[in-house]
Amino acid sequence: MPAPNIVLILADDLGYGDFGVFGDGSPQTPAIDRLISEGLCLTQHYSGAPVCAPARAALLTGRYPHRTGAVDTLESRGLDRLALRERTLADRLKQAGYATGLVGKWHLGALDPRYHPNARGFDEFTGFRGGWSDYYRWRLDCNGAFRPADGRYLTDVLTDAAVDFVTRHRAHPFFLHVAYNAPHFPFQAPEEDIRDFAASGRLNKGLSIFYAMVRRMDAGVARILEALDRHGLRENTLVLFTSDNGPQLSGEGDMSIRRFNAWLSGSKGTTFEGGIRVPAVLRWPAGLQGDGRRLHDLVHFVDWLPTLLEVAGVPTVPLHLPELPLDGASVLPLLRGEGKAPDVPRFWQWNRYTPVGTSNAAVRGGDWKLVRPAIREAMRVAPADGEMDRRLKYEPEAFADISRSPEPERQIPPPPPALLYNIGRDPYERVDLAHDEPERAALLLRMLETWFEAVEAERLGIRD
Repeated sequence: MPAPNIVLILADDLGYGDFGVFGDGSPQTPAIDRLISEGLCLTQHYSGAPVCAPARAALLTGRYPHRTGAVDTLESRGLDRLALRERTLADRLKQAGYATGLVGKWHLGALDPRYHPNARGFDEFTGFRGGWSDYYRWRLDCNGAFRPADGRYLTDVLTDAAVDFVTRHRAHPFFLHVAYNAPHFPFQAPEEDIRDFAASGRLNKGLSIFYAMVRRMDAGVARILEALDRHGLRENTLVLFTSDNGPQLSGEGDMSIRRFNAWLSGSKGTTFEGGIRVPAVLRWPAGLQGDGRRLHDLVHFVDWLPTLLEVAGVPTVPLHLPELPLDGASVLPLLRGEGKAPDVPRFWQWNRYTPVGTSNAAVRGGDWKLVRPAIREAMRVAPADGEMDRRLKYEPEAFADISRSPEPERQIPPPPPALLYNIGRDPYERVDLAHDEPERAALLLRMLETWFEAVEAERLGIRD
């Protein structure tokens, strides 16, 4: 059998409750729901971070984001940059003879050609390099040349590019990464889609727009799957659909998008389950038993690089530099029903600017999870930085380099007490057991602190 094609579709800020099959009756995602019924679904699948850029770094390198330098979303300060020493999944598959393409959002280096997707393993790039794009006032980077908006809706434009890539590369193995902007801010959708949801009378303006965005993306997924069918590629193409992090539940102005999140605690930006636990759906008829199978083992974003390399028959060693060890491990045996996921602790941490290990961090070992809640002072963005990041989306030509001014001064107070949960018994993190299990809490806290020191030491050693 020839090497399989790989299509990795990544939604932006999509939660469990935003799927039709998992939702409260509001979402309409027939294509993704069908993918679940035809393939297999992971029920304990975790992102690498609760926000965009760090999560994508983990997904494409198999390493915790701190190690890679991509620790925050502020591309105007270069905090989203994937260190030049890192080798991406695209680098490895390209070296193995795959055609490689990225359609959509990059967010691992918005400025400086050294960080461009074409320099990071992707033969072809059609998308935007920052953290989000307007859905109508878009400006797409097509292999370094810029294409202005033409009145079409961005999700449809990205789908067109993805289908075109499949069509042109159908005769040989390819890796296509489709990174939709949807349903990330700004909340915009075609009027005909909005009207369909508003007509129910159950949804406010914000949610009508939001679910219209999701349905339009789902229609794009349907078109990509149809292209695979049309070219006879369905059987030997692995399709992986997931989301970069949990859902954003705050809207713009008076447009509320607070909605059902499958009872999970927290949301985007937090290390509670609602911020880091995300759906993952796979279909590969020639290589995996599907038919709606559910897997309940813990799988983390860092596991996908080694897994997809094994799918492609590409060894992780010696292609990976010895001084840059992988944090993930292949879960292909698990997916095939021949083994279990690696029994190793997994870690998360995120705040604004320089990482603060005492804020918004978590470790999970087995069923037990310890959470260090976010410290408000570590989560603030200076208004000037926020405005600069927004301006970069609409006027990228005005920026020749990242801001190199000192970070805003801040005083970080002592952290609140850590929280301990048994996710096996309490998946919604309702009961804090730290006082009942002090020794377990102390052990997990030491593990988290040791991990943070190690990954921060590696980040500080970056010389890009």
